[in-house]
Amino acid sequence: MSNTESVKKQGIMICGHGSRDKDAEREFGLVAKGLRERFPHLPVEYGFLEFSAPNIHMGLNSLLSQGVEEIYAVPGMLFAATHAKNDIPSVLTTYEEKNEGLHITYGRELGLQDDMIEAFQARIYESLGLDPQNPPENLYDTLLVVVGRGTSDTGANAEAAKLTRIVNENMGFGWADTVYSGVTYPSVGVGLENLMKLGYKRIVVAPYFLFTGRLIKRIQGYVDKVAQANPAIEFIQTPYLSDHPRVIDAFQNRVEEIMKSELPTGEESLMNSFKRRLAAGEVDIHHHHAEFVDPQDDTQGLSDFDVKHATFAATDNKPSSVLTPQAHSHSHGHDHSHDHSHGHSHSHDHSHGHSHGIYKHIGHPMGPRTMIGEGICCCFMGQFTDEILEEEKDKIDGDCTKTAFAHK
Repeated sequence: MSNTESVKKQGIMICGHGSRDKDAEREFGLVAKGLRERFPHLPVEYGFLEFSAPNIHMGLNSLLSQGVEEIYAVPGMLFAATHAKNDIPSVLTTYEEKNEGLHITYGRELGLQDDMIEAFQARIYESLGLDPQNPPENLYDTLLVVVGRGTSDTGANAEAAKLTRIVNENMGFGWADTVYSGVTYPSVGVGLENLMKLGYKRIVVAPYFLFTGRLIKRIQGYVDKVAQANPAIEFIQTPYLSDHPRVIDAFQNRVEEIMKSELPTGEESLMNSFKRRLAAGEVDIHHHHAEFVDPQDDTQGLSDFDVKHATFAATDNKPSSVLTPQAHSHSHGHDHSHDHSHGHSHSHDHSHGHSHGIYKHIGHPMGPRTMIGEGICCCFMGQFTDEILEEEKDKIDGDCTKTAFAHK
């Protein structure tokens, strides 16, 4: 190697999910701002999988235009579910293969780092009017309800429950339990109703979320609904994490891990796991048709690695986002069907790319079906089977996307 050979210019990319809520989009930019302060000599960009701008491609393009050849990419996600495991690696692999000379290293999700736990605890103390630096010995008179995102990924749901136990032991609540705002169970409303039977007169509801969005508004709507029906109980809503300094510390940790190649011994990286599972035909990739698309970006689509191992399977002349291994015809049609009327026809094609697979407990009696007809949120309607919708048809109230609390 020549002594005069230049070192590749480095840059940092934060990959988020995206939200239809513009407040969430703006708040995510605070992470990039925080990391720019921690890495003042490196360009830092961010982008989203869907719904929001800039998308991930646009963020990567910005780094490339600044001469970056070595990108350290981290998922801006609390736990490793489908997006962190499959969707982001697919986008990054595609982009890397279409830009010769570029190298992208993909890091870990935020996870249950001490920094994340301490940020969460600080938000809870603050909501109680307490100083996180001088906390009480215990909070035995208070019930803690942690609200997790809720996904079809069992491991991610379990991490939220683990967080609840850790925080409870650290802070000394009288009792603590976990409810979920997404597809799993128990949902927020029914979970709170059951936990109230324990008899606590003060209940802290703490959402473990990075930023605002429809799910946060869904949580707030249900807490307000339950509180109004139970005026003898004090309900305290903890704010989401946002750009708490310890959250920025956690992002910094993940960036420095990949800079220094410090992946825990014996742990498979998210990218290696993705490539192994894709090659084995075990991966469903959700190419995000709802993504904010840069019209000048021609790097969207399957990478060479994807094409070698999979193709889009089509049934009934409607393209699917499920990849089938070793079938080399590269049919990549995009039927942008955005029918979200959620009336009573419910064809459930939803081929806009935001289908995350059928969760096996989607019909659980304490799960998201309990939210039908509540007037608070209906983002989840497209995930129900026709059988569930038929059973709940008397609760369905027209097009709640125009009237529900979380959609306003």
